[in-house]
Amino acid sequence: MSETKSLNQKFEELEKAKEWFYSDDFSLDKAAEKYKMAINLAKELQEDLSNLQNEIEILDEDFTK
Repeated sequence: MSETKSLNQKFEELEKAKEWFYSDDFSLDKAAEKYKMAINLAKELQEDLSNLQNEIEILDEDFTK
């Protein structure tokens, strides 16, 4: 069973990936793999945030009735 990560965990993971590109550990051999992982994570975050926005809009409509 896969672990569901929170938004904060995903943001932290994306931040670590970004930092890796500026670190002494950077290598061209791993750059493409890390970049793909970061792009996929960013897409997940974008989808999660869109879903959260939709939930908030629904709650807001219910609250203002």
